[in-house]
Amino acid sequence: MSLKVGVQLFSVRQSLQESPLQTLEDIAKAGYKYIEAANHNAQTDDGVGFNLTAKEMRQALDQFGLEIVGCHVNPLDLDRLPAVLDYHQELGNTQIGCDIEFFPYQDKDYVLRRCELFNKVGEMCKQRGMRYYYHNHYQEFQQFGDQTVYDIIMENTNPELVFAEMDTYWIARAGQDPLELIQKYKDRLVLLHQKDFPERASQPLNMYDGVIDPNQEINFGLFDETVDPQCFTEIGTGVLPIQAIIDTANTAPNLDYILLEQDHTSLDEIESIQKSMKAFQKYTGVTWK
Repeated sequence: MSLKVGVQLFSVRQSLQESPLQTLEDIAKAGYKYIEAANHNAQTDDGVGFNLTAKEMRQALDQFGLEIVGCHVNPLDLDRLPAVLDYHQELGNTQIGCDIEFFPYQDKDYVLRRCELFNKVGEMCKQRGMRYYYHNHYQEFQQFGDQTVYDIIMENTNPELVFAEMDTYWIARAGQDPLELIQKYKDRLVLLHQKDFPERASQPLNMYDGVIDPNQEINFGLFDETVDPQCFTEIGTGVLPIQAIIDTANTAPNLDYILLEQDHTSLDEIESIQKSMKAFQKYTGVTWK
């Protein structure tokens, strides 16, 4: 088994804003076939986040030989969601997810209420033959008692309705072992995000090692303030154990795609994803086809 390598469009968000169709063409020319979108304005925007109708987006995907394999949709508005799902069904996309929309975690009851929402979203997706997945950052590894928020989410959502998209970078930055977490929840893992951490970084790998107090409330402002662009490097050029991650992830029965994501780069965005692709070709257990 080999994981299919794709790219998360957040990596090229500025290019997409300036010229969405040209950026999709550039992604295809770089050699990527599989993409995951990120729509963080699902209340008023289209289904992928850069002002293309479903028909225009489908035509572009077909023209450039691209396939959409997922999309982050925030906020999770149950009234708006049917239109978003309609959009993605027209694209041939079978799964949507969310990532960063519900922190700070006020208390365990708040997390449990969100779990109820995730189950409802998962049911709406399942009724259409689609899947809903949850994407982590490092905040999910704060604890209430002896449980992490991530474990609370996994234990209080229906495994047939709520799946996982693990971001191994943020798992590592929470002081957790991504290999152990993949093994623990491999049956629910449907997408994998891969970033990389530079050898010489301005912060320790573990955000809870002096950057953030693990017991403090982490809101959007604090998250943005403490994420340092110098703590990202092109994927395959840093220190994360990517080959071991790939090897472990290849044991997950429902996982087909590993998606490269570059949150910040000093390079041109297209140059950055090209550099990541070149560096990533040294790994085994993956395919670009």
